[in-house]
Order: sequence, then C-alpha cells, then structure tokens
Amino acid sequence: MSILTAFLSLVVEFAVGYPAWLFGAIGHPVTWFGRLISFLDRRLNRDTDSDALRRRRGVHALLIIVLVPAAIAFAVEAMLSGIPAGLVLTAILATSLLSQKSLAEHVEAVADGLDNGGLDIGRAAVSRIVGRDPEKLDRAGVCRAAIESLAENFSDGVVAPVFWIGVGGLAGGVAYKAANTADSMIGHRTPRHEAFGRAAARFDDLINLPASRLTALLIVGASFFVKGADAGNAWRTVQRDATKHRSPNAGWPEAAMAGALGLALAGPRSYDGVMVDDTFMGEGGHRDAESADIRRALKLYRVADFLLIALFGVLSVIVIAA
Repeated sequence: MSILTAFLSLVVEFAVGYPAWLFGAIGHPVTWFGRLISFLDRRLNRDTDSDALRRRRGVHALLIIVLVPAAIAFAVEAMLSGIPAGLVLTAILATSLLSQKSLAEHVEAVADGLDNGGLDIGRAAVSRIVGRDPEKLDRAGVCRAAIESLAENFSDGVVAPVFWIGVGGLAGGVAYKAANTADSMIGHRTPRHEAFGRAAARFDDLINLPASRLTALLIVGASFFVKGADAGNAWRTVQRDATKHRSPNAGWPEAAMAGALGLALAGPRSYDGVMVDDTFMGEGGHRDAESADIRRALKLYRVADFLLIALFGVLSVIVIAA
C-alpha cells in the first residue's frame, strides 16, 4: 500500500504543510539526519587521512546515514500496520518528508520582497533558498535564482521523496531524504569533502534520476494549462538543454521551466566567491527575468504539483481495484 501512503501524504502535506509549532517542539527529520551526518563527519573524516581512506569511510558513513533511519522507519510502519488507522498515521508521518507548501511560500517571498521592499529585500529572501552569493545578484539574477530553486526543489523536495515513498513506503522516503540531506551537507567538491562526500554525491545523483525526468514531464504538462506558458518550447528545451547542466538531474526541471517561461536559466553564477561557469538553459536571453516570472513559475509549479497528486491518485485507485 505504499502508493496509497504516497498519495495520502501528498494530499495532507499540500493542505497543512509541516506546522511551525511541531517544528519548534520536535524539530524536523532533516535536522535529525543532519545531526547524524555531522557526527559521522567529525568522527570519520580526518584531514590527516589519505583520500582513499576518506572515500572508504564516506561509503561507510553513507550506509549508516541511509540504513539506520530507514530501518527505524520500517519498524514504525510495520508497527502501525497492525492498527486500524495505521495507513493514515503512516501517511501523516511521511508528510514530514515533503515540502510542497513551504517551497511555494519561500519562493513567493522572493517575489513579494522584490515588489514591496526592493532588491535588498529580494536578495535576503532568495538567500534562504539558494547557495549562491546573493550580494552579487542583480534583480534579474534574484528572479532567475528563485525560479531555478523552485524547479530543482520541486524535483528534490516533492517529486523524489514521494516517488520513493511510493516505491518503498515510509522507509523508502526516509532513506531518500537521509541520502539527499547527506549530499547537501557533505557532497561538495571542497578540500574537506571531495573524497569523504563522494559516495553521498554519487548516490544522490543516482536516486534522483527518475524524479528529475518525471518533474520535467510534469512541468511540460502543466504548461498546457497556464496562460502564457509554452509547452512545446518547454519540451524542446528539455530535449536540447537538460543534459548540458553540470548536474545530471537539475537540468531537467530547470530546462523545462526555462522553455515554458521563455527565459534563460542557470548559466554562470558565484558560490562563496567562486564563479561556476554553467551553460544556460533555454533561449530567453533576449529579456531579463522579473518578479512576474517568479509568479508565473509558481503557477506552473502548482499545476504540476496537482498533476503529481492526480497521478498518484490514479495509481492508488488502480492498486485498490487490483
């Protein structure tokens, strides 16, 4: 019944999100994973060790990071399966792995900041959702960053976790979220994490492959229903540009969003003072992105998210009927 768990978790999280009072009381699964990852990073990742040893220990750390939370989640789901409301309770727990509501709120805050407070407020808002240097972004750069984050995090924060919940139940979703958090924390090409975080980065690339492609299709599909969006151009841009991105996954939703909106996304940008010379997604270089484009991207996201919910609803009906 993992498909039904995934569907119910989407519906519940879409409606209520992750309540702030609950976060204040017990934190969030990502913060719990983060403590485990930080502990293993301190204990196993020593600067004096060789790169070969740090790579091996990175594999060992990844196995702990993924398997321990997944085993706990599996035990919890098995326990809940023995009570009448177990499926619903499992789905409610699984909502903590999704970010439909918070993603839209954070991205909308960037548009509101630009429109109501100017560039500095927009930079402050976008710095909460992207890792690039906000002080180097002009107004168009802030808008592009917000739209790119929306596209990529729709894949990483919504489609991928619900996909793995559908495949492996609560344990599948927890395993995905733990691995994705590990990539965010240690999967960087820095002197400290180049070797130790290699396994986390490669594994995250692998487990995001199906969701990134599905996300691109959802955005293309949503483009048929959003005024001003171009589904044909979205599809052509995915086919042409998705594989040009330095990430094997981020280019798919970003290319779809760029083509749908008629914008150029990605491209060169600065992280901690270091320029990353990425290829542009899309052929929208003839105009700068604006806050209105962020709001159009949010419309696309909401329709695409509805299509995702509908997809899992149909799959749930098929499973129940079978």
